Amino acid sequence: MHRRQFTLLALGLSAAPRLFAAPPAKRKHVVAFAQDTMSNDWRAAQVRDLQQALAKRPDIEFVFSDAGGDTARQVQDIENFAARGVDILITSPRDAELMREPIARVHRRGIPVILLSRRVSGEEFTHFVTADNRAIARQAAQYLARRLNGRGRILVLQHIPTSTPGQLRTEGFLDELKKHPGLEIAAIKRADSQRALAIQKIEEALAEKLPFDAIYAQSDSMALGAIMALKKAGRNVKDLPITGIDFISEARAAIRAGDLAASFTYPTFGREGAEAALKLIDGGKIATRERIVPSITVTRDNVERVEPIF
Repeated sequence: MHRRQFTLLALGLSAAPRLFAAPPAKRKHVVAFAQDTMSNDWRAAQVRDLQQALAKRPDIEFVFSDAGGDTARQVQDIENFAARGVDILITSPRDAELMREPIARVHRRGIPVILLSRRVSGEEFTHFVTADNRAIARQAAQYLARRLNGRGRILVLQHIPTSTPGQLRTEGFLDELKKHPGLEIAAIKRADSQRALAIQKIEEALAEKLPFDAIYAQSDSMALGAIMALKKAGRNVKDLPITGIDFISEARAAIRAGDLAASFTYPTFGREGAEAALKLIDGGKIATRERIVPSITVTRDNVERVEPIF
């Protein structure tokens, strides 16, 4: 997707004579979302959910940018939105540490900052909406421990390690594995929640003849990429427990087929972010600084009862 540019247009007076001056148009409130990348289906859905939720209000103008997975570009997008004087800034920071100060500067200017799914290292923001990534990671480790009967080697496909979900989904999993001495990590391969990168990393692992008995993919996109690569290599994925995170429609289909063992719901938080933005615009206060949205473990036992996030 091409990166969008948004400009404010100055309206000139009509040359036609008027008996009465038209009342000034009411200024719209601008809500801006500085997105990390639109090449990931989950992140594209996050923008869409925000857009749809805010579209119900004609007094709101929603704009977004696509940083293409580049931290420096995401910082530049944030600074550009702040310079334009947006009313609310929403973002999902790719790098928790490097983006701490740029986000803090926007917050100090009096522009409310809402963080979705990822937070920064500091505390200078207005509201944060997420799910419990550490708890999800622990549940994934527990699930694989049961499937492997407490013994085996697990290959980890890692989300962006500079982001808080990538950090917590790794830390929580490794912490839980300490309770299962028969389980060990075969390797941790960074695939940034990109399907194509996951395919590449699985092909790399197979070329290395890396032994593994299960895969913990920190997103469904990576899990689905792993399944594609394994099938291409002639591996029977039904005998290899693979877990993902998000529970998108393709994950539901893979669980139904027996290719994916489990997924953990991880909403886009777009609707929750829009709700917080509207409350602030309407002069209200957000009750809690952080909002934790519940996650559900989805397997073949309940796959028909849980709706995919998109």
